[in-house]
Amino acid sequence: MAVKQAAQGGAKYKPLSMTAKEYQAFAKKREPARPVWANCLKAFLVGGTISAFGQAIQYFFMAAFGMDSRQAANPTVAVLILISVVLTCLGVYDKIAQWAGAGTAVPVTGFANSMCSAAIEHRSEGLVLGVGANMFKLAGSVIVFGVVAAFIVGIVHWLIGTGG
Repeated sequence: MAVKQAAQGGAKYKPLSMTAKEYQAFAKKREPARPVWANCLKAFLVGGTISAFGQAIQYFFMAAFGMDSRQAANPTVAVLILISVVLTCLGVYDKIAQWAGAGTAVPVTGFANSMCSAAIEHRSEGLVLGVGANMFKLAGSVIVFGVVAAFIVGIVHWLIGTGG
């Protein structure tokens, strides 16, 4: 493709191809500014609200069932996951996540949302090859990174002498 340019000596054609650097400069000039601080504030507020809500659920289990904080931890996580899955199925969690960004992705509710979204998206492909296979594509990487991070933290604790 070419564009016809008028010149003194007649019509000349200028090629429309750009180099990668030219395109990057062109795109950067037209990219809208991102409100980084506002996004950080939203993520902090929503992530903090989810965490505070989780703490309230844990206190409920401790008060209502006479559990200590360790015993109340597992049912608290289960309730947060259940709430996240229900909100994902209703389409509410994704709207919150779109507004809040990383604030909904970091707590355990974000992982539950990702798993549930994958299951909903691929349910037409069947339970095993659709739901199961696509849910665990996501879960596999999370589990691997979690195990590797736990291993590194364990080694660091062992090296500085605070580990068991």
